[in-house]
Amino acid sequence: MNPAADASRMQHALTKRLPLWLLAAALLGGSAPSFAQHAAEEIALSPAAEAYIRARTAFEQEAETYWQSIADKRRVRFAKRRSGEAIALDDYVLTQPPVYTGPARPPGYVPPRRDPERPPVPVPTIPEFLAAAKEQYNFVPDRPKTEQEFKQAYAKAAAAASLTREQAVRIYAFETGGNGDYDTQAGQTSNKNAKPISPAIGYNQLLATNSVSLLANHGDRFLTRLSSSAAALVAADRKAMDRKIAALQKMIAFSRSVPNAWSEHDKLAKFTEGGRGIHALVLDRDIGPMLQTQKLLDSVVFAKAKGLARPLTAAELEMMNFTGDGNGFDMVTMPQSFRDRVPTSNFFQRGGYERNPIARRTGTLAALFESIESKMDRASQLPGAKALAEAF
Repeated sequence: MNPAADASRMQHALTKRLPLWLLAAALLGGSAPSFAQHAAEEIALSPAAEAYIRARTAFEQEAETYWQSIADKRRVRFAKRRSGEAIALDDYVLTQPPVYTGPARPPGYVPPRRDPERPPVPVPTIPEFLAAAKEQYNFVPDRPKTEQEFKQAYAKAAAAASLTREQAVRIYAFETGGNGDYDTQAGQTSNKNAKPISPAIGYNQLLATNSVSLLANHGDRFLTRLSSSAAALVAADRKAMDRKIAALQKMIAFSRSVPNAWSEHDKLAKFTEGGRGIHALVLDRDIGPMLQTQKLLDSVVFAKAKGLARPLTAAELEMMNFTGDGNGFDMVTMPQSFRDRVPTSNFFQRGGYERNPIARRTGTLAALFESIESKMDRASQLPGAKALAEAF
């Protein structure tokens, strides 16, 4: 009896079916599960699960090739733009992303997680942002007494940032549906008790990473404005503002404790209590409007620095707010003759595209612009948008 030979024969027999697990691993973009961990489950795979794994793996391979071509073309466009070269139609991927048409995942089959070492991170809620702010910085935002009070502060901040009423109101209308409150979190536009779908909060749906990044880049400017306001206050109001300024200074220091890069700010926002606490600033009647309008102003400044002399329309500014300045500028400066031929997928990462029903539904850039303008037109007629317009 040879134990080593017996073990070898057993492993050979079981690994005849191992390619299905390799397929499953490819489907999830990770490494193949260990033999010891999954041999028993592999033997129990049903024919339906095997067919699903094969179909999904073939689709994932096709999708990976497609999205890599999107990234490659984007890299070429950005390089050409930096060197002053004209962007041609061939610099975009002109086909739509592949769509999975294979068998549905069979009941009872649960694919292994993409990254078993890092479980999914739940979307934080406003109470969690507030709790982190209190614990980390002893900060409690000054909430407005009424919604209109916040709208007036937002309009004042927008005007100081040289944003037009049309830009501010139409972006608010698009992002909140025309009736959103200052403390509306993504996914709760029509139902405050619904489960939030992202950390985005406010009139132009600022992400937690935006809040951290804005403090790192513009915190001194916010401090100057608060200090100017404090100079006109007395007694208890002055002490309260001084406490707010002290808390903001601590937040700014924390935001600058990492290299000034979006990826680093993203880690702080998602994985630290200090980052979560910073996002509570969006709810403050003094700081929230400055943060949100600064995000829009950054896009305006970016477009001017890239050579766009004319003012951005509300829809164009929303495109930059919506997809980031680089991709947004790519869309805004595209010739009209290209727009009905270029798929929206050219301006997204795969994950963002698949989570964005508007981008998927519209299909082309021309249709995306039309959809945004149409929604802005409708939502601007609702009471919340009209109230913001009046605040100007």
